[in-house]
Amino acid sequence: MLPSKVVRHKAGRLVPVLLAGLILAACSGQGPQQTSNVNIQGPATGRSDYYLQQVQQSSDDSKTDWQLLAIRALLKEGKYPQAANQLNQLPQQLSDVQQQELLLLRAQMQIGQQNYSGAQQQLGQVKVGDLSQDQQVRYYALQIAAAQNRPSLPLLRAYIAQEPLLKGADHQSNIDATWQALTQMTQDQINSLVINANENTLQGWLDLLNTWRANSQDPQMLKAAIQDWQTRYPQNPSAKTLPTQLSQVQNFTKASTSTIALLLPLNGQAQVFANAIQKGFNDARNGVLNAPAPQAASAPAAADANSVVSPAVAGNTPPQTEQPQPAAQPAAAQGNSNAQVKVYDTSSQPIAQVMQQAQQDGATLVVGPLLKNDVETVVNSNTPLNVLALNEPEQIQNHPNICYFALSPEDEARDAAHHIYEQGKRQPLLLVPRSSYGDRISKAFAQEWQTLGGSTVLQQRFGGVGELKQGINSGAGIALSGTPLNVEPAQSQSVAIAGLTIPAPQTSAPAPAADASSGNVDAVYIVASQDELQLIKPMIAMRTSSRNNTALYASSRSAQAGAGPDFRLEMDGLQFSDIPLLSGSNPGLMQQAAKSFNNDYSLVRLYAMGIDAWTLANHFNQMRQVPGFAIDGNTGKLNADTDCVINRKLAWNQYRQGQIVPVQ
Repeated sequence: MLPSKVVRHKAGRLVPVLLAGLILAACSGQGPQQTSNVNIQGPATGRSDYYLQQVQQSSDDSKTDWQLLAIRALLKEGKYPQAANQLNQLPQQLSDVQQQELLLLRAQMQIGQQNYSGAQQQLGQVKVGDLSQDQQVRYYALQIAAAQNRPSLPLLRAYIAQEPLLKGADHQSNIDATWQALTQMTQDQINSLVINANENTLQGWLDLLNTWRANSQDPQMLKAAIQDWQTRYPQNPSAKTLPTQLSQVQNFTKASTSTIALLLPLNGQAQVFANAIQKGFNDARNGVLNAPAPQAASAPAAADANSVVSPAVAGNTPPQTEQPQPAAQPAAAQGNSNAQVKVYDTSSQPIAQVMQQAQQDGATLVVGPLLKNDVETVVNSNTPLNVLALNEPEQIQNHPNICYFALSPEDEARDAAHHIYEQGKRQPLLLVPRSSYGDRISKAFAQEWQTLGGSTVLQQRFGGVGELKQGINSGAGIALSGTPLNVEPAQSQSVAIAGLTIPAPQTSAPAPAADASSGNVDAVYIVASQDELQLIKPMIAMRTSSRNNTALYASSRSAQAGAGPDFRLEMDGLQFSDIPLLSGSNPGLMQQAAKSFNNDYSLVRLYAMGIDAWTLANHFNQMRQVPGFAIDGNTGKLNADTDCVINRKLAWNQYRQGQIVPVQ
């Protein structure tokens, strides 16, 4: 009995102690030492005004957590000044969890302000192992954003690390973005990658890239090769969830070209252009291009890019990649010479009626129309026919049955931006006419330059030949002292990755002007006629030192038929772009075309467009559905972006000691 009494006595004494402990715990919960129950490591779905209200109503440790959530919401809403103000109000002493969240927020702030190196600095301090899964998703998304989507090994690793953390649409987006980063890498970049022995997932991705590049010209071979790759890499995330572009290959069917409707304006001002395109189309169909060409010939001068169909406005050109492709066959040999071609005059009746008539006549594919307003009408008509439009609307619309093939000076300017950037130049100046034409060129070049990661482009305008002659007679020269060209980016600067949204900055300060004397200008892209260029180049030499290494580039507008050895010597060192046909890719065909069009290279260029239109028509579904499908055309190396806008990589030549030689 005694032990029982003792136990009861001790238990009775413990009750008041436990009650007192509970009371003290309750009291301490009302004081400033409370541990916050706000989860800053999870999702933040509320709006900033809600979180800011919680900040005002809190007076304990949870206030800092509410501030961190408010900053996340403010950044998501693009309210950078308010977010910066809240960041400045955070207390100096933070817990380890709060410190890690702060590093993520500072990195996001830096990205929103386009300070990518600053963002990478912040991310370098993050302890990834201490982050929650939600924070890890954000961490890798910030790494991806800080890389500015420029293909690199760190970017690939960030995508691969993020992939297992994602589900649903975000997971598919990750797979697609990884594939896009891979396909944008040049072969030299791929060859220089050094990966660790345990990076099996990355090795699988690289093998998939090699599989695609080796088989992209044959849809059936590519389909079989992908299936074989999936067998060899069953655990790779892309084996279970193929990139969207590659999954389309599984359903590939060749488009019917038994009856082709060729839509062209056969009367009016555009008739001369239409005739050149139609001749190229028919010559390709009839096998004129099969004649063997001489093995060697000097490259002729280039055509006038401004003479091509003026309504065309080319779309955005993604970064080009140098990668081995199977040699293209002659265009006529690739096509279906038994196809029935019916030509319709779009200048005789409304385009809607022409399309209806073509459909009634049994057309399976439409090539055309040529004029921009007609293309816009066709695009908005929801036609069931496959259409290879020979121009582009103001706003590109992605339709599964429409591709856009156009020649335009903007297209050439975008290619020039790539060429100059690839040559290591980083401070270009545009020397363009003082006209709306010059405005179009400048905008296209500057937008593409920004897409490549370049800084603000400088521009300088000039008048016609008369004004230039006055300048050279007075000894004024051209000082290459351009002014910054501020353009809206071709694509929104907002970033949305796996649920993380980084809006574009509210304001951006213009870049300071630069001039040649400070050594900032290292490249000049000149858009001028041959007569203008003959004055511009010596005027540049009048104002620049002989030791100046500024490289000079020109559009094909400056080269015309008949330029003699004196002109070539005067242009020594200058590089210029042109379509392959005018750059010596097929001298025999070039001679025939030049003779047919009385050496009018603008019409020769459209003749080449007609040839390539035939080739593209006979590979319509490959261009539309098979990623990486490319053709060595007469107007350039042709491939299609995701909207099926046909991009052209031009040939680049250089004047050297009175000769025209290809640029290596």
